[in-house]
Amino acid sequence: MTPIDWDDAADSFDEEPDHGLLDPTVRDAWAARLADWLPAETSSVLDLGCGTGSLALLATGQGHRVTAVDLSPRMVGLARAKLSGTDTEVLVGDAARPPVGERTFDVIMVRHVLWVLPDPDRALTHWLSLLRPGGRLILVEGVWGGVGLPAARVTKSLAPLVERVLHEPLSADASLWGRAVTDERYALIACTDQRRRHTEVVDVHLILRRGDEVLLARRSGTGYGDGLLNAPAGHVEDGEDVREAMIREAAEEIGAFLRPDDLRTALVMHHRGPGGRPRTGWFFEVRYDEAHASWEPYNREPEKCSGLHWYPLSALPDDMVAYCRAGLEAYRAGERFLIHWHEDTDPIAHDPSGTPRAIRLARTDGGVTRTAGDGAAR
Repeated sequence: MTPIDWDDAADSFDEEPDHGLLDPTVRDAWAARLADWLPAETSSVLDLGCGTGSLALLATGQGHRVTAVDLSPRMVGLARAKLSGTDTEVLVGDAARPPVGERTFDVIMVRHVLWVLPDPDRALTHWLSLLRPGGRLILVEGVWGGVGLPAARVTKSLAPLVERVLHEPLSADASLWGRAVTDERYALIACTDQRRRHTEVVDVHLILRRGDEVLLARRSGTGYGDGLLNAPAGHVEDGEDVREAMIREAAEEIGAFLRPDDLRTALVMHHRGPGGRPRTGWFFEVRYDEAHASWEPYNREPEKCSGLHWYPLSALPDDMVAYCRAGLEAYRAGERFLIHWHEDTDPIAHDPSGTPRAIRLARTDGGVTRTAGDGAAR
């Protein structure tokens, strides 16, 4: 890796809000803290609310592989310029729901972001779901002029979710701030268990049928499988059952107004994407000709989808997310339970010449065991 010339880096940027890291003393102080907080070995780091990329550059300079996210396109532009020449990926996106798809990380670091989010607890839960077993979440927060999040408040939220939370007061170290401060400033390092109990995301997928055709959406701007087709889909939120989640996602993505009775359970799939964690997916069939009286499907999320199109279920396109294509093929064959397990080196896209990853599972009907493949094709 090419050594970083900090003087050249500092001289090449406008005086943007940069947490004071254009000051060499402040920058060196933060570099020393990061060296303590980050793993000694090369790790994958997700920097949320990266601003102009100064912390990401520090982490990269210490040998880590960094993905950085900021909501402001202007900040992202400055960060990309600052990090040019490194292998850092800088994305535009919401720190609370970063656009990283199914990727997971060894470390997530977040500085002065949590306190401005509308639902800090929900953000913490989501961030922890993006960590690999044994990973760590590094939070730098404080209370300034009566606003912010006290360390005790954030620790209380984290404690039930992680193995341990380390609290490091930062107010007394003037070198971090370029001046003496008296308000509460701190870092929390939340460490996950190497052997933590297995948990999974539950996702829901809509098989919207119009005769032999099925509606597919082309992914865009999501950070996972962009440019590929899949069925309208989403994740189950806290407090929802899978039917409620499917009805909500259908309304949010394609303007569908569905009732519980419109949904027919089509397939349950245990799946894993390349480099991702296992998930459980529920596929629901809706017959458009029976349920469309008051709505017409349209693209309600152009920031995540570049278009909706009908395709013959009997002749699905190849440019699909692989596990969605496998799910639709199994559904058409009358299967009800499927495992689709990628190797890390597999492509996200369906590969007609690749190694088949779908395993169709036997089921029972009324006490009679049916082997995979017994179902009639639709």
